[in-house]
Amino acid sequence: MTTVVPTSEEDPVLSVVRFMAEMSWADAGAEIAEPQVNRLCVEAQECMIEGRWLDLASLMLTSADLIFSKASEKDLECIFIIICNLVKKPESLDQVHEMAELISTKIIQQPNDKPALRLKILFNLYNLLENPYSRFFVYMKSLNLAIHGKVTEHILPSVKKMDNFLKEWNLGVKDQRELFLAISNILKENKGSTKDYFRFLTKYLETFPAEDASNMNEAKEEAVRAIIDFVRSPDMFKCDLLDMPSVAQLENDAKYAPVYQLLKIFLTQRLDAYLDFEAANSELLKSYGLVHDDCISKMRLMSLVDLGLNESSQIPYSVIKETLQIDDTEVESWVVKAITAKLLDCKIDQMNQVVRVSRCTERVFGVHQWQELRAKLVTWRGNIAGVISTVQANKITEDSTQTMQGLAIR
Repeated sequence: MTTVVPTSEEDPVLSVVRFMAEMSWADAGAEIAEPQVNRLCVEAQECMIEGRWLDLASLMLTSADLIFSKASEKDLECIFIIICNLVKKPESLDQVHEMAELISTKIIQQPNDKPALRLKILFNLYNLLENPYSRFFVYMKSLNLAIHGKVTEHILPSVKKMDNFLKEWNLGVKDQRELFLAISNILKENKGSTKDYFRFLTKYLETFPAEDASNMNEAKEEAVRAIIDFVRSPDMFKCDLLDMPSVAQLENDAKYAPVYQLLKIFLTQRLDAYLDFEAANSELLKSYGLVHDDCISKMRLMSLVDLGLNESSQIPYSVIKETLQIDDTEVESWVVKAITAKLLDCKIDQMNQVVRVSRCTERVFGVHQWQELRAKLVTWRGNIAGVISTVQANKITEDSTQTMQGLAIR
């Protein structure tokens, strides 16, 4: 097959136009093909002379689908390097954005045909752009292509740089919602990205403030999904969902109120509350694919954390046994599970049958927790100030004593 080889005698753009035209008309015979090829080359040259770069890009993309089916991947990469570089030509940022929109929209039209190559082309286009919003637009097209072309593994490395991208793009709320939801959907399909998936889903839900009541309804399904995924996860024990307006709206929703109640139980109550809920809503739990035994295991750990937060620093074995509804012989194993999950820092005192807790993970970190932290910091600051004052006073006394001793010697 012919390969694109630009020469010094012809502009690279015209070489690509000629190559694409010849490939497109190859089956029509020389008598028909030659005039058509010449016509397209002349039209392309006119666009270049007159600076009609958007028209030139449109002309070159007309036969893109056919070229994708006929050309080798190496040739396709060369072709689209030339096409994408056209975005460097216009001085108007609006025209550059139109070109980026035109090229990226065309690239994603056939996501199942060479999707990895198409994604590579979009990344190249992204790097050629200077306007932050145009970059964001192309990135969103890349996410779309990755999902529908089933090549999400190629997009995952870029997600790790998302904080830097967000600073660069400076997006409005609507675009943030679209971005966070798309990323969460990609990460959900990747087994090793459960926590990142939940983080971006949470970011999406955070974009709905209480005053945005008109759009709140669109977040309901995702709010339910976040709750169910949190409850189902064996290694997530804290979240900030409870007080988010997009999630809190479910509390008074005719359909989803029980789901919100379930979240409230997992974040603020103990095992007995869950068991009462399950007795009245067993079919609801099954409908969401929640396994009762798994929920009991998680609630036992959550209940143990709650004991550590609300009881004294010493929790008797008997209280743990009663709260977790377990046998005497299981108490220590459940404490070990909590330690392994990094929910507790504690020591097991077998002699006195108590667990001495030094630290507990907060299940919820809301306004109340911030106030408690502030109070602790104020106390610590006061204690440190007191220590410094004492040290300084002692130093003054010591200096005075030494001075007096020096005078006495003289």
